[in-house]
Amino acid sequence: MRNSLPAMFHRSIVARLLVVVALAPFALAQKADSVLRIGYQKYGTLVLLKARGSLERRLAPLHVDVKWTEFPAGPQLLEGLNVGAIDFGTAGEAPPIFAQAAGADLVYVGNEPPASAGEAILVPKDSPIKTLAELKGKKIALNKGSNVHFLLVKLLEKAGVQYKDIDAVFLTPADARAAFERGSVDAWAIWEPFLAAAQRQTGARILADGNGVVSNHQFFLASRPYASSRSDVVSIVLEEVAVVDEWAKTNPKEAAAALSPQIGLDQPTVELALSRGGYGVKPVSDPVLAEQQRIADSFYDLKLIPKHINVRDATLPGAIAGGQSQAKR
Repeated sequence: MRNSLPAMFHRSIVARLLVVVALAPFALAQKADSVLRIGYQKYGTLVLLKARGSLERRLAPLHVDVKWTEFPAGPQLLEGLNVGAIDFGTAGEAPPIFAQAAGADLVYVGNEPPASAGEAILVPKDSPIKTLAELKGKKIALNKGSNVHFLLVKLLEKAGVQYKDIDAVFLTPADARAAFERGSVDAWAIWEPFLAAAQRQTGARILADGNGVVSNHQFFLASRPYASSRSDVVSIVLEEVAVVDEWAKTNPKEAAAALSPQIGLDQPTVELALSRGGYGVKPVSDPVLAEQQRIADSFYDLKLIPKHINVRDATLPGAIAGGQSQAKR
């Protein structure tokens, strides 16, 4: 009997270890589900949501914590989503297209209405450039794969200038601002709040904005695995975003005052940026996805993305809403 006890003990330990190993993936999944990792940019509804703390309060009964990570722009944010660093985030129209073309397993979960004036091409206040046609042969700074990439394509098309006939200089907003100020580039395609800041701080002049050319939707996106497993959490996030959107729409001065210290810009600059925003999150609709498909097709034709994509592949079954498009085309 004495000799059999160690063997029995050994078998018991092995059995327990096998159970632990078998359950480890489930334990990790449970731990992962207990934290919602949100990626946000320097400006927008998610910054207000972070400051208010209302999402944390809503998710507390579900024992879900919130971790916030700031990104310089949409392409970088969606790269974070692609590599599993975040679960949820926001970006404009172009970044999800570039990300999907690169194989990111993301899904559209909502969007805000058009904000066509919220992005533009700027030139220095003393620039001799007066028309879009004069951009031919000029250096234009932009963040590759961002919303303004499509804005630039459409504005050049409108002016009869081919994309290949301009010198696109791919820079993040901070680097582009520096290049713009020292005269290393002739123009800058940029969005809010960098747009308003450049106008007020440098006297930069808007050569053209997105009115009548692009919609400039803001999208909310999630990783497919997270959206599939925690649709309850995603729904709560969008509900809280809707509350913040409505508050910002009806209280622009208060919203600007709340955003100002968060993003390091004075209140009048933030008020100018907010005046050109779109408010009211809603489920992604067929017409909005059709717009996204046109953008994707345009990028493919210009060889800006490596393959043709079907935008609807980046949605969950039954998640597309009906209704009329609000696009300002």
